[in-house]
Amino acid sequence: MDDSSPQEGGFWSSLVGLFKNKNGHTLEDAIREALRDGELTSEDVPMLLGVLRLQRLYVHELMVPRTDIVCCDVEAGIEEVCRLIVEEGHTRIPIFQGDKDSIIGIIHSKDMLGAMLAPPDARPGVRDIMLPPLFIPENKNVRDMLHEFLKRRQHLAIAVDEYGGTSGLITLEDVIEEIVGDIEDEHDIDEPDEIQALPDGSHLVSGRLELEELNELLNTAFTSEQVETIGGYLCEISGRVPRQGEEFTLEGLHFLVKEADKKQIRWIHVKSDAPSAT
Repeated sequence: MDDSSPQEGGFWSSLVGLFKNKNGHTLEDAIREALRDGELTSEDVPMLLGVLRLQRLYVHELMVPRTDIVCCDVEAGIEEVCRLIVEEGHTRIPIFQGDKDSIIGIIHSKDMLGAMLAPPDARPGVRDIMLPPLFIPENKNVRDMLHEFLKRRQHLAIAVDEYGGTSGLITLEDVIEEIVGDIEDEHDIDEPDEIQALPDGSHLVSGRLELEELNELLNTAFTSEQVETIGGYLCEISGRVPRQGEEFTLEGLHFLVKEADKKQIRWIHVKSDAPSAT
């Protein structure tokens, strides 16, 4: 990919201009028109639209949040890093010193092979084989993130917030999946849907479900200037992380915390608070 990043925005603007006609049709319209005219296949269109969608996405929308990052303390030793690679199925493990706000390196599984084959008395330490991490702001545009991944030949970056603390983690695979769809491998574990409709008409929802999606689902009007998810919203109104079994009544709905730990709400049961008709 060309490194002439200062001109990159102009290139994309020009590309859109090439496909814009007197009726004001955008590049997305041109792609769909090309499909109707038989110039593109149905397999091509989602990928092309996925590339365009990168312009409207930011790292914080795709990243793995800080609480879910699988990482290892630099003092834990090579054996612990190896265990995480095997159990979690990741090829790259971030290394921190003290806590997750101090990521100091990344270890790749292929670099572990030589380390594990070395005699115990000559085995290198974690610091000896880790690579420097790539840090990026959480509000970085995803299209620019793809460019940086390719330019630096890196597959993983640590997102930081405005104060320099670790905000999350994003990989090249995360970005590519926005273009081509989910990429599954033998290590992927099927995750339950964030919204699960139950036979009685109620719902089991993930604590990470965005308020906007919940509002669309239940015709509610939850808003917050501080948080984006329903789990975060319940934490905000209670001033702490609610415990499993705690209940809330909001906008005529009953919220029951089904699963939570000390740091976050994982699952919430939501049903109408109106009495059932007999």
